[in-house]
Amino acid sequence: MIEPFTVPFMGRALAELALLALVCGPVSVFVFARRLSFVSDALTHTVFPGVVIGFLAGGIEGIVVGALVAGVVTAVALTLLSRGGALSDDAATAVVLTAMFSIGVVLVSRRSSYTSDLTSFLFGRILTVTPRQIAETAVLAVVILGLLLISARALVFRTFDPAGAAAAGFRIAGLDLLLNIIVALVVVAAVRAVGTILVVALLIVPAATARLLTTRLPLMAVIGTGLILVAAYGGLLTSWTASVDYGISLTSASAVVLLLVLAYLLLLPLGALRSRRNHGQSISTEARRSPHELVG
Repeated sequence: MIEPFTVPFMGRALAELALLALVCGPVSVFVFARRLSFVSDALTHTVFPGVVIGFLAGGIEGIVVGALVAGVVTAVALTLLSRGGALSDDAATAVVLTAMFSIGVVLVSRRSSYTSDLTSFLFGRILTVTPRQIAETAVLAVVILGLLLISARALVFRTFDPAGAAAAGFRIAGLDLLLNIIVALVVVAAVRAVGTILVVALLIVPAATARLLTTRLPLMAVIGTGLILVAAYGGLLTSWTASVDYGISLTSASAVVLLLVLAYLLLLPLGALRSRRNHGQSISTEARRSPHELVG
């Protein structure tokens, strides 16, 4: 019987997902804490025209450059539109999302292989990842983790006390732009592996799941990273088993995401129990306070 991860393409797929776990775990915490789920979803779609242009210009190897340019342009546009005050954050995000994604669809539709190309761009091909692509993801991972290491304290300060961060001399617009660029880089790193749609799950589900277990941001990042690693291994193995042993077509990226969602659903009761316990402790603390303290 063949051991799945001794097969080269399975080993490369696991290595790629492990690299994505290292960056998606920490970044998902900021996405969750800043409530940037919609922005993250938008970024995964707005890199689409860059992916298409890069593919048309340089084939599969041109995707990273095209996605990188589109991601940075989107990050800057979102920051400028939301900071200008002309549009709300949601409205600015919706405008950029629909415009950029529509451009991507128009570009793809001009190709004769429209359906297959669109499917590849949207859902990725994790099992066809090459050593060069893994190396590119590793470089992007180093850049992303470096930016987080340098700016994590300021980003946390801005997340929970924007007025205090501004008073302390931090440029809020600059921090917002930096976080948008970090999210865009994560999308670029993941786009070929899991596609422009499924990458949003890697940016949202890990932190949402970890939040059911703890409120400490560093621990949330560790738990989120661990969840992605476990889901990556389990998803690839499940996809292999379904395809090889049972003849069932199950894409690897979809299996990974489904396992992440399953982990969230399984931990929901634990999160609810933890929330009720904390609420009960809060009520108990208030009850022990004197009437003078409550009034004062």
